[in-house]
Amino acid sequence: MLQATDWVASLGWQPNPSQLEQLERLYEVVILGNTLLNLTRLTEPSEFWEKHLWDSLRGLLSLGSWDELTEQSLTAIDIGSGPGFPGLPAAIALPNGSFALLDSTKRKVDYLQQAIDRVELSNTAAIASRVELLSQREQYDLAILRAIGPAEVCAEYCFPLLKQGGRAILYRGRWTLEEESTLATAAEILGGEIATVDAFATPTSQSVRHCIVLQKTAETPAKFPRAPGFAARQPLGCKR
Repeated sequence: MLQATDWVASLGWQPNPSQLEQLERLYEVVILGNTLLNLTRLTEPSEFWEKHLWDSLRGLLSLGSWDELTEQSLTAIDIGSGPGFPGLPAAIALPNGSFALLDSTKRKVDYLQQAIDRVELSNTAAIASRVELLSQREQYDLAILRAIGPAEVCAEYCFPLLKQGGRAILYRGRWTLEEESTLATAAEILGGEIATVDAFATPTSQSVRHCIVLQKTAETPAKFPRAPGFAARQPLGCKR
């Protein structure tokens, strides 16, 4: 794993010794879990650092500076957490926050709970559920979603869970004006808007990344989210 100076130079974040140890443990537990669950193909340390750890934490900067973020006691949910990204690195970096890691696959949730225990994260819990069936409506300040489907589908998943004024970060690779138009329409239907489109490149491979920040500005209609599968089959905002 890279040293603290690499974090500071590329991210502006100074992990303390305890956080560095937690990140090392996280790497170890993902590699171990990968033997059973095929969690990631990125197992080489420098790739893992850039594409999982750095990428997860860089997304948080779409909300503001580290000083602003660390002062807040955010309630956050990582929807479709899978191997625990971006939720586990976020929970390490923001110990004042409270994080829920949501996944619909019980085996992955069992792994997530093992990771939480191994990394010793007292501010984090794993939840096994389909997001459409989760009963925690309007309970979160922040939702983070990485690589779980089209942006307009992610919007339907996250807006019902957010408090009014809450925000969501959608982690994307490339981003187009067509995608942005579709997402803007879906967000309006769901009681929100696109607040920011944050474009950047990763520090080593110079891969193009975008983080789309959504903000909830009004109550989400009670009919959303629709029953499991509907958001993907009939996505909001798409022209037909």
